[in-house]
Amino acid sequence: MQKSLDRKLARILADPSCRDFILADAKDADMAFGLSAPGRSPEHHADEARFRTLAEYRQSMREIVAQGLVDIMLMSASSNEVLTIDERLFDNSHVTPAIRANDATDIWLAGGSGRYGRQPSQPFRTATIDHAQCGKAECSPDERGLGANLGLYSVTLNNDADLDRRTLEAYKAFRLEAEAKGFRHFLEVFDPNACEHPPADLARFINDHVARMLAGVTSRGRPLFLKIVYHGPAAMEALARHDRSLVVGILGGSAGTACDAFEMLWEAKKYGARAALYGRKINNAEHQLSFIQCLRAVADDQMAPAEAVKAYHGALQRLGIRPQRSLADDLQRTGTASSYGELTSPRGAGMSAANVPRKSAAPPDFSKMTRAEKIQWNLDRWKRIVG
Repeated sequence: MQKSLDRKLARILADPSCRDFILADAKDADMAFGLSAPGRSPEHHADEARFRTLAEYRQSMREIVAQGLVDIMLMSASSNEVLTIDERLFDNSHVTPAIRANDATDIWLAGGSGRYGRQPSQPFRTATIDHAQCGKAECSPDERGLGANLGLYSVTLNNDADLDRRTLEAYKAFRLEAEAKGFRHFLEVFDPNACEHPPADLARFINDHVARMLAGVTSRGRPLFLKIVYHGPAAMEALARHDRSLVVGILGGSAGTACDAFEMLWEAKKYGARAALYGRKINNAEHQLSFIQCLRAVADDQMAPAEAVKAYHGALQRLGIRPQRSLADDLQRTGTASSYGELTSPRGAGMSAANVPRKSAAPPDFSKMTRAEKIQWNLDRWKRIVG
């Protein structure tokens, strides 16, 4: 079955003014958060952190693929083996399977006071292209179509020549291997995660790096599309109009309100974005299928953001599901994440130093805290981690 991703990319590249929009669900968080990746279990209580299981996480992937409203399902290599290679879930679906192709150190977000996300990103890859394509270390030519043939590769630049050179050398090595093995990719560019010398204009810093790094890459090695933090209308419009052969997309970031999700997508599309990859915003929704249905309606110009929020709450009411927020609260815009971790930036602050991720504060002195204070601190920490 022809994939909707390929149809839409062809139309967007032929006519950048067309209204097609690529929507991806990111269910690859097990490569970042570990046990908390599947999200909170319905059985959790206020004073404990109880999460869905990996089996439940994968079941939600099956349901979303069956729904057929997303264009890409992004997974870890292990989930790809189960769903794509073993179960053949995507054979009769227009949804494209994809894997997270690298896991640089800034997404090593294990709990237990892990500090990797507060240190400058360093390149690393757990998954291999062959394991994505056929589930083993070396694929024969006829086996390369068994699994996923699309991967997300992410880079994080911290305005440090030595660190950023290593990051870009690792990306170059990946591109060359991918081209040799016929493996497609899309590129994610995170904001700095631990920047000692923050750029004065963060949005310009990211845009210029994207244009600069891809200027040396010919069509055979270029990403299918781009995924970046949405830094506001001016930055999006500048990048989208710079190179019409580059399809620009946005990342979703932390969960936030329903309005955060719908309005960011709507606004980014208005100023040139043609793709969005939402992970925690989908995974932490009260009912993922209804949330995606509303996302799709916004992406396809069928609903305005506020209308979509109301439609989503109406769906929850029909299903008998209690919303996490009142309709009035869910209609409010809060903030968007600028890195894979818990950091957020205010709306429209993409061009100011206020949007540069800050280093996390040191943990408190637990010896001086009451039991209630310790419980509250841990609850707040898990809320930041899982959105």
